[in-house]
Amino acid sequence: MEEVFELNSDTGKEFAKLICLNKDLRDKEFSECVFNKCDFSNANFSNTIFIDCKFINCNLSNIEITNCGLQDVKFENCKIIGVAFSKISSFLLAWSFFKCQINLCDFSKLEIKNTNFSECEIKETDFIQTNLTGANFSKSDLTGSKFESSILEKANFIGAKEFYIDPSRNRLKRARFSHPEVLLLLRSSEIEIEF
Repeated sequence: MEEVFELNSDTGKEFAKLICLNKDLRDKEFSECVFNKCDFSNANFSNTIFIDCKFINCNLSNIEITNCGLQDVKFENCKIIGVAFSKISSFLLAWSFFKCQINLCDFSKLEIKNTNFSECEIKETDFIQTNLTGANFSKSDLTGSKFESSILEKANFIGAKEFYIDPSRNRLKRARFSHPEVLLLLRSSEIEIEF
């Protein structure tokens, strides 16, 4: 039986199978907590702070995160749809995503250097004026995602697929790509390639 639970600030606790749909979870603080198989769809996390926390197999679709603080937070196998990450607090922002479904989200204007997005499905998501220096998108599906005026220097796109990145509109110095996917960088040039 899944647990319906009133979530309050806590430290060092594991929460499993919580159902927190449409919950008001504003102005709380969680440190060294693990959230496993929890459903936070449409919850409001505005002004809530997470430090050294993990979200594993959670549904975080359509959450509100205005001024939410995320410091050393890990997301693994999570469903994250329709989230405006551009509204979060950029103070001490540090996070990673592994094997997550990240669709219809917005990471615009964030300083998220060295962020891990490995083996994720990142579809129809905006990275506009985003600093992604050293970010890791390895083995991720980037179908329909938009990179515009972003810094992608030293970013890792090895094994990534379906990305559309215009080299004339983004900074790509020392970014890493694999063959044949690197040819996707030529899409904006409207040239034909024959093999």
